Amino acid sequence: MTRLDRAASIDDLRAMAKRRIPRFAFDLVDGGAESERNLRRNGQAFEEVELTPRYMVDVSRIDTRVTIFGQTFDQPFGLAPIGMLNAFWPDADLTLARLCKRENVPYVASSAASTTLERLAEAADGNGWFQLYVSSDAAVTEGLIARADSAGYPVMMVTADVPAAGKRDRDIRNQLSVPFRLTPDVLVQLIANPTWTFNSLRHGKPGIANYADLLQNATSYADVQKTLITPSLTWDLLKQLRDRWKGTLVVKGILHADDAIRCAEIGCDAVVVSNHGGRQVAFGPPTIEALPPIAEAVGDRVKILLDSGIRRGADLLRAKALGADFAFAGRALAYGVGAGAAEGAARAMDILKLELERALGQLGASSYNAVGPSFLTGPASGR
Repeated sequence: MTRLDRAASIDDLRAMAKRRIPRFAFDLVDGGAESERNLRRNGQAFEEVELTPRYMVDVSRIDTRVTIFGQTFDQPFGLAPIGMLNAFWPDADLTLARLCKRENVPYVASSAASTTLERLAEAADGNGWFQLYVSSDAAVTEGLIARADSAGYPVMMVTADVPAAGKRDRDIRNQLSVPFRLTPDVLVQLIANPTWTFNSLRHGKPGIANYADLLQNATSYADVQKTLITPSLTWDLLKQLRDRWKGTLVVKGILHADDAIRCAEIGCDAVVVSNHGGRQVAFGPPTIEALPPIAEAVGDRVKILLDSGIRRGADLLRAKALGADFAFAGRALAYGVGAGAAEGAARAMDILKLELERALGQLGASSYNAVGPSFLTGPASGR
């Protein structure tokens, strides 16, 4: 049995990754906004959703396939977009894109990735979606959209939940800066984590590849955020993006039912119920609690996707029972890469798949699509 085989859960992989990665790099992905209340509540709220099993059901064959936007995937979840992931583990972007292709699940390429959109599209090979941060510079936004279109991405996911940069206390304590500074504390961490350091030297210093020419004179994260995001993303601008993008348009970061309704009225194809994994906003509801009123408000008018807080296969069923059509995990798969590169990523995927299949069997549902409100415990089951 290998070291990775002993990992029974995503939490086990997280612990392994934490031992292998310098603190400043681990915290970049693992950390949340301010006190990290939202980060904690995302996971806690999932555990509070109870499902009631139904028995005398033939579950000898379990079907986890889902068809969304005309494409059938083998699992009801994909990889959420993560920026600068190569700083967490070298070559993590391409590692996960290839894994998603092999497992036939969606890979959402972040516009803030450490790898270009074109290389990620090639690695995901038909399973890639594109995530857009709307820049304060319209020309930057148009350039990214044109590149994504040319690279063949069928889905564009517009992130709406970062009108202002979040305050992440861990990054402040770690003195994370742009450009990266080699402080005495960082040097000690690099020496203490030789595998990460050696691989990082071999693959080159990570950055934000799709903005490389725009960020070459950046001196702080404020400069980076000014290029990546805009405080002026309005409904009018979203409508312009809808008109501009001829493929499937998804809006990520919706937490209020009225906003979901507006997205449907504009002609968006889906919303992602998300609080950015607790990384940006230090207050507000966990995503699983925001989900039911949104599902009730929009019904079948748009597809409802969800991220933020998924750590177990059963979490996918909780989300489905409360109204989600599909879900995304981010940190869960990133921890696998940190724990053991490509093999670790595959282990994370296997854990989620095994937990999902077993949870379906234990619930008395032979397929993911069979899960609905009737499995919820208590008053919510009558939804």
